[in-house]
Amino acid sequence: MTDDQHFLRTIPAARFLGVGKSTLEKWRIAGNGPPFAKLGKTVLYRRIDLETWISKHVVSSTSQYVQ
Repeated sequence: MTDDQHFLRTIPAARFLGVGKSTLEKWRIAGNGPPFAKLGKTVLYRRIDLETWISKHVVSSTSQYVQ
């Protein structure tokens, strides 16, 4: 993996998670999405943080899901 693949901007991060860009932006505002870095106007997501965030949301049934 090259260095430029460790960090994803909003659209590639949303694709990685399988959600829309606006969903990821709403999660940022609400504070319930994956961790991100803000460099000026640029928002970056570390791939490892996205993978970790997904892992924390794995459940066995819909009754276990907490948003």
